[in-house]
Amino acid sequence: MPAPAKGPRLGGGPAHERLMLNNLAAALFEHKRITTTVTKAKRLRPVAERLITFAKRGDLASRRRVQAAISARTNTNKGIIHELFTEIAPQLAERDGGYTRITKIGNRKGDNAPMAVIELVLEPVSAKQAVVREAEGAAQRAAAPKAEPAVEAETPAEDVTEAPAEETATEAPAEETATEAPAEAEAEETPAAEAEAPAEEAEGDAK
Repeated sequence: MPAPAKGPRLGGGPAHERLMLNNLAAALFEHKRITTTVTKAKRLRPVAERLITFAKRGDLASRRRVQAAISARTNTNKGIIHELFTEIAPQLAERDGGYTRITKIGNRKGDNAPMAVIELVLEPVSAKQAVVREAEGAAQRAAAPKAEPAVEAETPAEDVTEAPAEETATEAPAEETATEAPAEAEAEETPAAEAEAPAEEAEGDAK
């Protein structure tokens, strides 16, 4: 907890002041905005923002620090801590500080105390950064298709290299048929020559 401001404390003592601010922080996390006096709102701001910083870390030690500040003995406070870590902290992840906003709303009727509304700043950091994120996303999407044609360009090269192999495979049977054709022709010629030889022997015997 930050050092207290000079002057009278809130409540009767330091422990009472700490409990008051922690309860106000729990109400702020539950309702996202509360109405209180200007003095309490200014004291509440550093306490609430410190708890949000712990929630942004998200580790077990930070959760125990928050549970020590906001008593987790009741189901309501357990739900508030869960909401702080799972919903509020992710919305404020991109914001480096200034998690709360104080707006003065005038004086209170009765004691004329100055009143203010303290609320969580859950809006995006700025519209410019949103435009920058969209531009970066568009650049990434534009760069992604450029890499895909490079892969497609490689596949036709493989087809081109494989094409001659298929041609040679088709040409090989033609050569085999060409080599087999003379063999068949010789096979056809040999019976004719053998048929002529007996004819000549028969003529020799007749003489």
